Amino acid sequence: MLGKQLKQTRTTTLFILMICAFVVMSIFLPDKFLTLSNFQSMSSQIPEFGLLAIAIMLAMLTGGIDLSVVSTANLAGVGAALILTGSLLPQLGGYGEGLVIILAILFALAISLLCGLANGFLIAYIGAPAILATLGTMSIFSGIAIVITKGYGIAGFPESFLFIGNGTVFSIPMPLIIFILCALLMALVLNRTSFGFSLYMLGSNPVAARFSGINNRGILIRTYMLSGLYSGLASIIMISRANSIRPGYGSAYLLQAILVCVLGGVDPSGGYGSISGLVLGIIMLQVLQSGFNILAFSPFSKNVIWGLMLILVMVLNFYSSSSSKRPKKLKT
Repeated sequence: MLGKQLKQTRTTTLFILMICAFVVMSIFLPDKFLTLSNFQSMSSQIPEFGLLAIAIMLAMLTGGIDLSVVSTANLAGVGAALILTGSLLPQLGGYGEGLVIILAILFALAISLLCGLANGFLIAYIGAPAILATLGTMSIFSGIAIVITKGYGIAGFPESFLFIGNGTVFSIPMPLIIFILCALLMALVLNRTSFGFSLYMLGSNPVAARFSGINNRGILIRTYMLSGLYSGLASIIMISRANSIRPGYGSAYLLQAILVCVLGGVDPSGGYGSISGLVLGIIMLQVLQSGFNILAFSPFSKNVIWGLMLILVMVLNFYSSSSSKRPKKLKT
């Protein structure tokens, strides 16, 4: 009951903050913020780090973290780019553009699943702390991508593939449609399946989960594979939007994705968080990001602001949790 009340309080507070940020930007930047082009730009940028935020959220629900999501996305993107440009399997060009695109997407998702499997194995079976395991694999995946490309970019994808990142359906950007579907699917998995229940239970109390018959190792493996899969989906959107890939794409997304998770009420200790809170955090962050871009803030200034926000939100969440757990004095 207490956890439910705390969750509702955090979600309500975040919703109010999001509305306040939107109103402030609308008042002070009406000519540039309240425009159709700005909203389309915002809706096109949300899916990339939104999918990465979901990937990190899954790991955080278990009490861990996945720092390799961006590197996984880059490596998967490089794999897809090699097929799309015919660098890996040039003979595929004779089978049609559609087949090449499907194989490229499947190859990217397969790579991301393998990256997630590697993370899960290190954490579940080797017993490595999640932050150290994924920090190590982050360097490995990034290094492999650099070795494959020699540090150069890969560009020139089929026109049909670019629709994924730049197309619209009834004036709605295709990346946003993909993100909404992925978010709804994950909300369904977390709230309506035994896997979701086991995931929350594992994050809340691993010992109780084990004695309840839950295969903790299996849940960790599947969680990090799912985290890798969402990173792979983000890579498809990233490379189709830019029509190119280079190791290092989306490096700024890691801090933003972690910030969105914490801002959205995900407990870094595990067992607590929701897709609805995460989406509110994504929208709020994107509103601020859009305002900073209009005001021409430098990337370094924005990194300072994101870091300060991350620390501030964690401090506020700590004190709100402590006060809610404090026993109330009985009236005499």
